Amino acid sequence: MTSENGLTTTTSQLAFDLEIVVEAEVDGVGMGVLGDGTPFLTLRGLARMCGIDHTTLVKLTTDWGQQPTKGREQKIRSMIKAQGFDDTVFFHAVVKNGTVHHAIPAHVCMATLEYYAFEASANNAHAINSFRTLAKKGFTDFVYAQVGYNPDGKVSLAWQQFHDRVSLVANAVPTGYFSIYQEIAGMIVPMINAGVDVGPHIVPDISVGQRWAKHWKTESLEVLFGERKQYLHDYPVYFPQALSNPQTPFCYPDDALGEFRSWFRKTYIETHLPEYLQNQAKLGKVKPAIATKAIEAFKPKSLPKPQ
Repeated sequence: MTSENGLTTTTSQLAFDLEIVVEAEVDGVGMGVLGDGTPFLTLRGLARMCGIDHTTLVKLTTDWGQQPTKGREQKIRSMIKAQGFDDTVFFHAVVKNGTVHHAIPAHVCMATLEYYAFEASANNAHAINSFRTLAKKGFTDFVYAQVGYNPDGKVSLAWQQFHDRVSLVANAVPTGYFSIYQEIAGMIVPMINAGVDVGPHIVPDISVGQRWAKHWKTESLEVLFGERKQYLHDYPVYFPQALSNPQTPFCYPDDALGEFRSWFRKTYIETHLPEYLQNQAKLGKVKPAIATKAIEAFKPKSLPKPQ
């Protein structure tokens, strides 16, 4: 049987009893979760994380198990066995809509990444960063967070991601200054309540920060309140943005808080936020009905008429 990558799969690698329950492509990396909760990367997704062309992995999987075993396969298989897994299977071939999809499980992904990070080349910084990111957070937690999969339903992933980001920003801002992310919590909470998946793919503080920075410069607010500063801030390790940690956003003098809050309430919430949410809906990052619900949540409530 031929797959979406042109590979011919063998019966031993087919897994017809499994289905893909959720999948997504994040920054060009295809990933998902199978029906039994197994997280996976696609062949192209793993190749992208390794910093190589996907045809390289196509050849590897085509030759997998043939005799004599070549050096690259030997090394990767030895790493798989060292983790205590079966090294004869490189992927699970799962049929979806009549097409075979190659779901590469965690132990194979990590062994392959380790090979390209530390064995194949001394200069593959992309593979090294990918390996370290997955090793820090854990493959399962990373994929679950990226695709928005919550197996037990106890804590919304969006809430957990919000908590993780707040925790990282809490002590990062110097005394006498405020950060955009801390100040817009009152906007993020209603967005999550409306069903917006605020997290690695929807990062509203970037939108707020860019527009506020433009307002700050246009109005020459540093003359009134003093200069802004940059500070070091890290995204949680399972965010794709974490690959470029530490980030250096601006923080602003506390004396400018009143100005920011007035601008945020009257300008950003009323004008820019609806534009932002509508654009996220056009990009397919949020369902149009949820975007509309979130926009409605921010409309000012009318005061009751006096009796």
